[in-house]
Amino acid sequence: MAHRIAVADIGGTHARFALADIAEGAVVGLGDPLTLATSDHASFQTAWQQFGHQLGEPLPTDLGVAFAGTVQGDVLKLTNNPWVIQPALMKEKLGVERFLIVNDFGAVAHAVAQLGPDHFDHLCGPDRPLPATGVTSVVGPGTGLGVAQLLRHASGYHVIETEGGHVDFAPLDGLEDRILQYLRRQFRRVSTERIACGSGLANLYDALASIEGQNARYADDKALWAAALEGRDPLAGAALDRFFLTLGAVAGDLALSHGANAVVIAGGLGFRLKDRFAGSGFADRFIAKGRFERRMEAIPVKLVTHPQPGLYGAAAAFAIGLTGGGH
Repeated sequence: MAHRIAVADIGGTHARFALADIAEGAVVGLGDPLTLATSDHASFQTAWQQFGHQLGEPLPTDLGVAFAGTVQGDVLKLTNNPWVIQPALMKEKLGVERFLIVNDFGAVAHAVAQLGPDHFDHLCGPDRPLPATGVTSVVGPGTGLGVAQLLRHASGYHVIETEGGHVDFAPLDGLEDRILQYLRRQFRRVSTERIACGSGLANLYDALASIEGQNARYADDKALWAAALEGRDPLAGAALDRFFLTLGAVAGDLALSHGANAVVIAGGLGFRLKDRFAGSGFADRFIAKGRFERRMEAIPVKLVTHPQPGLYGAAAAFAIGLTGGGH
């Protein structure tokens, strides 16, 4: 019999809420989400109350939360959000009996574990379903670059949250040598996340503009992304090309590091760019690992297409927690 819970996906800009039905360690249904701007609410508690008001019925007393930040400690804070969550006060402030808080990208990995094949698009490698056992590397370009490992085994699965997006950026040609040289003047350390994420396009564009002796012309990331995607600016287009090359290279590096037999691209930016992967250099850079090219060619690479993997994953993590399974 299905059990109804509430789920939340809390980021720097938006908080999303929904009802979910779980049974036997799995998600069997996810309701329509309510998206609230975090700037419109003083705290998670007031946003939770707004969700209940909009719902028009009593909220469940079980809650799964995907949280864009570290989930250890007595006080949980987000980088770009003034909200503070104190797990010890959750029951009192929200009126819940049971709750589980997981890192937002850990939640995405839970979603990858439980979503059916109709929620994935094929990007490159063998066009076959994700393997039932072994490690799947989950990589998510968005506000940052999220990385997690999903270990599937005969009795279930285990999610390993990592900070793999913060590995050093490794240039692979002469132009990238010059890009790295430029970015070293801007940052004490140049990680892959400085390039393969939403704000990374601006870093690439600024570097290319400097190399070519041009003036940077975009006031914000939104305008730059629009110009790159619409093909209105050759330099913005070149920055986008480099974005895909770097994402492909680091996804391949992570697959090798994790011993993965599959890779999944997730994150809001990955979904937005889903129609661009085929014409980019992503696949070539993913495979270009010298003596391991044959192994890389055998790895299926998929893209998550579910519209709310954070909410779905929060429900999946809670469901697994109820059954006592590893997560």
